Amino acid sequence: MQRLLTACLLSLSLSLCLSLAGPAHAATDASLTREVNAFVDGWHDDAANTRMAYFDKIAKDGVYIGTDHTELWTRDEFKAWSKKYFDAKAAWTFKATRRNVYASADKSLIWFDELLDTKNMGPAMASGVLRKTKTGFEIVHYQLSLAVPNAVNEQVVGIIAAHEQQPKK
Repeated sequence: MQRLLTACLLSLSLSLCLSLAGPAHAATDASLTREVNAFVDGWHDDAANTRMAYFDKIAKDGVYIGTDHTELWTRDEFKAWSKKYFDAKAAWTFKATRRNVYASADKSLIWFDELLDTKNMGPAMASGVLRKTKTGFEIVHYQLSLAVPNAVNEQVVGIIAAHEQQPKK
């Protein structure tokens, strides 16, 4: 419950910050878009190559939301959960096939959405928020989801419902 409250407060805070920063617009600045793409692509590459620098790119107050409804982590919680994958040199591989980049008027907050090719999960989608600092970008919020085609959504919902009804171990 505390994690859900934290996520809600973060979302509310982000909405307030964005409304105070002025109207949102697509980042038409090609230079900023290239910088964001290089940063996020590098972050994904860090995971694919199990480099611990991956976690350094997430803000200390950053949040990572995974695909399972239990996966709402602070940076340090996510790092602890991921340790077994990084130690085994078998983390995840995400390659963006499309990314849209947006920015606040002063470009201090940048948000993006992306379609991802993944090694083990199939097609996925994600959105993220970056904060621009004196030393570069840091990830404040990242949310990953599976890209479920509408045509099979009802089947997937049924599989999830059946899973949720199974006795907990």
